[in-house]
Amino acid sequence: METMKRTVTCGELRTDHSGKTVVLNGWVHRKRDHGGITFINLRDRYGVTQVVVDTKTPYDAPPNSAASGGATGAFAPDIDAVTAELRNEYCIAVQGTVRPRPREMVNPSMPTGAVEVLASGIVILNRAEPLPFQIDEETNANEDLRLTYRYLDLRSEGMRKRIKLRSDVTFAVREFMINENFYEIETPTFIKSTPEGARDYLVPSRLHAGAFYALPQSPQLYKQLLMAGGFDKYFQIARCYRDEDARGDRQPEFTQIDIEMSFVSRGDILALTERLMRHVFMKTLNVALPEHFTCLTWEEALEKYGSDKPDLRFGLELRDFAPYVENGGFQAFKDALAAGEAEKQAAAAKGVRSAGGGVKALVVSGKADYSRKQIEELEARAKIYKAKGMAWMKVTGGTGGGSADGAAVLEGGVAKFFAASAREIITGLDARTGDLILIIADADRQIVNTALGAVRAKLGKDLRLADPKRFEFVWIVDFPLFAYNAEECRWEAAHHLFSYPQERFHDTMERDPGAVLGDLYDLVLNGYELASGSIRVHNPELQKRIFAITGIGPEEAERKFGFLTTAFKYGAPPHGGIAPGLDRLVMLMAGETSIKEVIAFPKNSFAVSPMDACPSEVEQKQLDELHITIRKP
Repeated sequence: METMKRTVTCGELRTDHSGKTVVLNGWVHRKRDHGGITFINLRDRYGVTQVVVDTKTPYDAPPNSAASGGATGAFAPDIDAVTAELRNEYCIAVQGTVRPRPREMVNPSMPTGAVEVLASGIVILNRAEPLPFQIDEETNANEDLRLTYRYLDLRSEGMRKRIKLRSDVTFAVREFMINENFYEIETPTFIKSTPEGARDYLVPSRLHAGAFYALPQSPQLYKQLLMAGGFDKYFQIARCYRDEDARGDRQPEFTQIDIEMSFVSRGDILALTERLMRHVFMKTLNVALPEHFTCLTWEEALEKYGSDKPDLRFGLELRDFAPYVENGGFQAFKDALAAGEAEKQAAAAKGVRSAGGGVKALVVSGKADYSRKQIEELEARAKIYKAKGMAWMKVTGGTGGGSADGAAVLEGGVAKFFAASAREIITGLDARTGDLILIIADADRQIVNTALGAVRAKLGKDLRLADPKRFEFVWIVDFPLFAYNAEECRWEAAHHLFSYPQERFHDTMERDPGAVLGDLYDLVLNGYELASGSIRVHNPELQKRIFAITGIGPEEAERKFGFLTTAFKYGAPPHGGIAPGLDRLVMLMAGETSIKEVIAFPKNSFAVSPMDACPSEVEQKQLDELHITIRKP
């Protein structure tokens, strides 16, 4: 067996290796029998090499080579039988001589396509049972089957490339952060439970009956304590855990690039993150990113794109249709604006802010030919986001010359209600002949924006408006610090409790929490939230005020967060940070839409691992040691 230990990988042989005796180890990717000559594509994680078994032509091993045993013209005695037995995914060792392929047989799509290995010996290292699915560039099996046999799925070329990319990205992050004089510091994975937002995963303590650790949803409190400890530049490739309900592409455990710095402003953190992304993309994809990313306020993002994570690879901005409502005859639009104004006044009387109502439009270029069914599909998407309906009109007539073409008119849908102002609407919305106009109205402007933003996102996907090879970053800043929970009639933290309120609101926080903007920032890439961050509170009195506004009294605050606020009393410095999601970053860099494609062993959409049946029941003895009694629903 020692003589069959590999000397080269399946991805490194080239024509300058011709004449050399080599040993390859790997898996049978394909086998083709041409009557006396068998071709085997042998694969490992480095690539594929073509192996030839030619039983018609004696093998002439180089004199004194390991293959020849000092003689020439001899195969291993059982090479015919071994070759006949081989099936896909058999793990084998091959010994042979490298030779150039005939010119007409060169495969330019393979790095090793100019050579092949003439086999002198083959050893089966392990056999493979019939496969549950074919292993190829990409696996077409359904997700649960892929996850059940994930170790087979990982052998596919696509998964290999993505896992390698993840490794390369992780290395590039570490390289950059160390060069920026950051320390990589590990924070605990058994921590105190402080449930705010998602549920904690709890770990029972055997030594302390009835007490529990929690797995961290993020290293938030510990990285702030590191700042209090004087480590002014910290980062960590951090494992995080959230016990959430089954939600699409979420994972119960995930990885983030956790960063915290002292004595910095928001601009310092944004600049560092931009440099980090430029380094990672150039190092791993050879893609040059701009020196600075686009920046929008939270309000601008919602008003323009209907989302605080807009995809800027295409335009299709939301347009204000309210100026055309008064002179139109469509009562539903007028009622929405009137109800919104009434709600705004009622909210003000309660000390709560309301944006009022809104009527907004999307102008979809060249889609006046959309059928009623297609428009209804878009309306169905809007209704998911609480829109009561969606009106529409089409720009027709004219010569196709655009908004300056005086012959263009509005037709279909609600067009008859705006016949008198059609020219004004076409010009004001910069619409052109052949365009489709979609309109949503509601007494709640937030619903108008988010519903129409969802329609925009669907159109971007359906019409393939976004270049899949383009990376468009955008910063979203100036988020509200507090959000009003109408069901519980109380204020809560919009992001988390430790974000710093912008200083211009310090004197008015208690009087008007809804107006307070936090020193918060998100990094969005191609319509996905990639990172969230903020400048943190470092003053214990200011932190207590935020606790009080969100209904957390002194005793509860001390019980949950006393260790942090105590640290603030001992000269904690101003600090802030950010945490890009590693899984999502690699997913976007790989051009995928699911983070499962860039995680070696992910859970499915129900937080279950089909491969090892996790989570699973445990023995009663283990439960007794942990003082736990199971009560099933």
